[in-house]
Amino acid sequence: MPRAIIFVNGYLPDLSAARRLLRAGDVYIAADGGARHADALGAALHVLIGDLDSVSAEAVSRYAAGGVKILRFPPEKDETDLELALDYALAAQFSPIILLGALGGRLDQQLGNLWLLADPALEDVDIRLDDGLTEAFLIRQRGEIHGQPGDTVSLIPLGQPVEGIVTENLSYPLRGETLYPHRTRGISNVMQAETASVTIQRGLLLCTHLRTTNL
Repeated sequence: MPRAIIFVNGYLPDLSAARRLLRAGDVYIAADGGARHADALGAALHVLIGDLDSVSAEAVSRYAAGGVKILRFPPEKDETDLELALDYALAAQFSPIILLGALGGRLDQQLGNLWLLADPALEDVDIRLDDGLTEAFLIRQRGEIHGQPGDTVSLIPLGQPVEGIVTENLSYPLRGETLYPHRTRGISNVMQAETASVTIQRGLLLCTHLRTTNL
């Protein structure tokens, strides 16, 4: 299946870094106002979804005339526009899925976006929040980080202790250990190679990867 990029109406700190995430053959989906990031990056949208309160009528008309699939929802809804876009991508079985523009900005929205990853329906889906500089994703059993030696990797338990953590190619290794959500031991580890890996036995582990070099 093709990879999906979901443009989220959040903060992008570096357009050049974000542009390097895009690849030929990607399916571009905008969650409402996230369409502005697609335009800024020169990405031709395939789908625009949401209540469209952050997109002008002129822009919606322009997208429709260009063949973009428009999925409009009422403003009074239980889901955020991002959740609707994610549901669409999952139903279409796109994989992997990158949420571009879901980090930074309002703290409540950023936390909500991160916790969306805890949905059990995403257990077998490679889905990551990324802005070109930082990526964040959940590890349920095993995860890989691709970058450069010197990149910063932090491991943060979500909600409960994470047990049986084993890391490879990180400067401060863990060998079957437990991380606790009220402690910061997993913060600011360092990659020793272009690929690092983390496996766990129990729990949900948030992995953040701060790139020190361009993609």
